[in-house]
Amino acid sequence: MHLGNGIICPMTAIPMFALAAAGGYYAFKKAKSEFSKEKFFYTIALTCLVFALQMINFAIPQTGSSGHIIGTLLLSILLGPYVAFLSICVILTVQAIFFADGGILALGSNVFNMGVLACFVAYPFIYKPLKNINKPFLATVLACIVALQLGSLAAVFEGAVSGAIALNKIFEFAALMQVIHLPIGLIEGIFSAVLVSVVKNLNHKKVASIFVLMSLVLAGIVSQYASQKPDGLEWSLLNIQNSIIPQIQGKIYLFSEAIQNKTSILANFESISANIAGLLIVSVVMFLLCLCVDFKKEAKLNAR
Repeated sequence: MHLGNGIICPMTAIPMFALAAAGGYYAFKKAKSEFSKEKFFYTIALTCLVFALQMINFAIPQTGSSGHIIGTLLLSILLGPYVAFLSICVILTVQAIFFADGGILALGSNVFNMGVLACFVAYPFIYKPLKNINKPFLATVLACIVALQLGSLAAVFEGAVSGAIALNKIFEFAALMQVIHLPIGLIEGIFSAVLVSVVKNLNHKKVASIFVLMSLVLAGIVSQYASQKPDGLEWSLLNIQNSIIPQIQGKIYLFSEAIQNKTSILANFESISANIAGLLIVSVVMFLLCLCVDFKKEAKLNAR
């Protein structure tokens, strides 16, 4: 669901960046209520796991498409929605800057589609009410499905507003996106529900170690066997390819492309080396972010 620069025009990108930034500011202010020093390593390890999970595309039978786990609901359930939002922001930013996976110009849209809607809509309005009536498995599955459906609709809307999708193909594009992301959301929901049920009663340090091992195995081994079929967004775009109007004009687009061409150094690395390097970058950025959240929390406690 990672939108590229050519789908989002600057007039759409700028307000989406503003929304993403507002979400980040809000999440950072609230994250101290969910965070503690005991969760430092656990938070970093889980963020790395989700980053690695996004490398693994699985084929969707009978479609010619593939999908991968987004992981934002998993982060929200295990870390809380505010820390989860910061984590997915780090993941998407590292992907865009170092891997050219998702456009820098489209980063605000991608953060909104895969972060804001999952953390601040699907989690509080779908997951929590069902979890509160003791239906955690159903809550996780349904919330993942809703998060992906909302995210795919948002991507359609942003593409349409940007002028990248011909007006007579908007409803067809929306239908394709909804249909293909339904099984992806179902698979993600089942995986997330099973993982949460396995780790929920385990010690955080032990779980963090398991997450680190899983991340290394996924990034270093399993990723080599990931499906090469187009993902849900790419598949949907291919089905309307004659009705796509690339948004590749203007100084802002050219500037974002020039920056991304210079920063996306890992896109040219051998895949295993790039994946491991990506994990290291995510780890360092999350470590620094956790330090900032913890410092803010300590400063507020000392002020009292």
